[in-house]
Amino acid sequence: MVISTALWSFALVVGLLTLTPGLDTALILRTSALGRRRRAWGVVLGIQTGTLLWGALTSLGVTALLTASHLAYTALRWAGAAYLVWLGVRMLRDTLRGRRSAPDTSESAPLAGTDSVRGGWRQGTLTNLLNPKMGAFYVAVLPQFIPAGADHFVMGLLLTAVHILIGLVWSAALIGFARVLHGWLRRPRARLLLDRITGTVIAAFGVRLALGD
Repeated sequence: MVISTALWSFALVVGLLTLTPGLDTALILRTSALGRRRRAWGVVLGIQTGTLLWGALTSLGVTALLTASHLAYTALRWAGAAYLVWLGVRMLRDTLRGRRSAPDTSESAPLAGTDSVRGGWRQGTLTNLLNPKMGAFYVAVLPQFIPAGADHFVMGLLLTAVHILIGLVWSAALIGFARVLHGWLRRPRARLLLDRITGTVIAAFGVRLALGD
């Protein structure tokens, strides 16, 4: 009964977090809206892989070392910020050069690329793991939902699984919604607009992460 209450309470917290528009939403929507469903699901699986690793590391107490070490946290924060700014600026640069006026299937495309699960998984995993705020969130929140006397590691993984399940359901809804936009995005101007919006959002997340405490 206590464990069930903890799982439902944690589901409410991470459910609200998942529904809040952010970087993950932008990546999934943009990739799937361009018709690259396999790559979009790769991004989703990569994001959830990162979530699983953060949850496992938190359950083992490893991420507590990260938050306790200002130097380690700062290094990871700057690495993540640089990665996001690079993605966003590269996309904006390509739209200004008119590279999005025709369908892009090159491997060098920063956010779409070829329609492969592997490429999307790599991108989603990197984006998640290079976000130290995910680690900080798990360190601050996860222990509060582990009942006294419960196995810390097992319960931590159960809670993380709840987060992953909610993330998968929400991602499926996003990908389904993006299919509606696919016809409109076949227009070059529409694709340029989407890329500029997404590139700006991603670069802004990177800047915000760099300037964060």
